[in-house]
Amino acid sequence: MCGVLLTGCTGGDGDGDGKRDGQASPGGAVVAAPDPAVSPVPAVKEADPGQQPRTPAQARALIAKLIAGPGDFTAGVRKATPYESDPGTWSVLRRNCVWNRERLPRDVLATLTRHFELPPAAGKGRVRLSATVTFHRTGAEAAWEQARMVEEALHCDEQVLRQGERLTKLMPQPARLGEAANLYSEDSLMESGECVSDEHGGPYPYTWQQVTYGSMVASASVCGGRGYDISQLMKIVVNALPTMQIRAREEFGREPEAKAGSPAPTGTVSPSAAKEGE
Repeated sequence: MCGVLLTGCTGGDGDGDGKRDGQASPGGAVVAAPDPAVSPVPAVKEADPGQQPRTPAQARALIAKLIAGPGDFTAGVRKATPYESDPGTWSVLRRNCVWNRERLPRDVLATLTRHFELPPAAGKGRVRLSATVTFHRTGAEAAWEQARMVEEALHCDEQVLRQGERLTKLMPQPARLGEAANLYSEDSLMESGECVSDEHGGPYPYTWQQVTYGSMVASASVCGGRGYDISQLMKIVVNALPTMQIRAREEFGREPEAKAGSPAPTGTVSPSAAKEGE
């Protein structure tokens, strides 16, 4: 399942369903699978350090462009209440495996989580979803957040989101670019398990995925309802995270630099050849 959100689409918070608070592209285009005969990993745009936000105001403005809205999920998904998290806080998992809201640490420029729902219909229960975008001051700090999430999942396979709501049987699956069908993200972490609520019932299937891109960390989650299996839930949430990634690449991505021994792009002349021709 680690690559499901990343390879078949367009390219959580303590007060929500997705823990640390994570549309199809405007034309509905689908990212083409790379040709295995050429390379097992596609040459995607690298995050350009010079184009990433440096101040909280810049980060908040960029998050507003990147974060998923209701139309980035399946048809029928709408805003939940509350819709957006407090931008001045984020969720922290304590050693007792309970999520709490705390002020942003120094390494975080800005973060925002949005909450969504697919209302009950045709004998099925309510589905709850979330999307989050966070900007750190550096890419290294974003990578550290990803590493901490892996450690937290291993330490707390059961977590309390808030009173009356919890996650159980959590299993983390990390994957670097090129691993476990992850062909589009620098670093991907997926958790699957079950969600249980005093209000909504359960246990229901639950999945959450988080990726990094430069100093950005983005995630999306889905908590099922009565009558949904995991494959049906994945179809509901599948577009949200890849769409946020594609938006990020368009905002602050750059073409990857050619590596030693790689053929020069068409129409270019190597420096040595140019010098010989002088």
